[in-house]
Amino acid sequence: MSRIGNKPITVPEGVEVTLNDHHITVKGPKGTLERDLHKNMTITMEENTIHVTRPNDEAENRSLHGLTRTLISNMIEGVVHEFKRELEINGVGYRAQKQGNKLVMNLGYSHNVEIEPPEGITFDLADANHITVRGIDKEVVGQTAAVIRTKRPPEVYRGKGIKYAEEHIRRKEGKAGKK
Repeated sequence: MSRIGNKPITVPEGVEVTLNDHHITVKGPKGTLERDLHKNMTITMEENTIHVTRPNDEAENRSLHGLTRTLISNMIEGVVHEFKRELEINGVGYRAQKQGNKLVMNLGYSHNVEIEPPEGITFDLADANHITVRGIDKEVVGQTAAVIRTKRPPEVYRGKGIKYAEEHIRRKEGKAGKK
């Protein structure tokens, strides 16, 4: 029995949810999100609550049940509050800056790394070493942060690179510490 899939989703004030067969549109103060949901799931809306049900207990339907409910919940949360992912740049001479809406990073390569934000994503810089990725779509925010992190992943010997703010890098000793 899916515990997440059985929870009803409450639609807050100021959010408009439109169900059209298996296509859902969520409009809120921060923007609009649309998504096609799997045909096996049944989505019903009564007043300001949404229920997701599955037709049977097959493995595929069980796994889709909780996923569908979470996707709808994240869409509603995203149009009310923005999602954000914070990154830290560690390393001598490593820094980031904004040029227009683009993110330009100096990461020790012979060239600067430029990242163009996808639609609906904004970059905020608290200083030259802290980047915040913001947007209403949780999936796109996470993917954009992951793409930025791949430009210089954290290194375990000196701790240089780009890491998530909450991430902890386990440091290794060099070969001098092996004796």
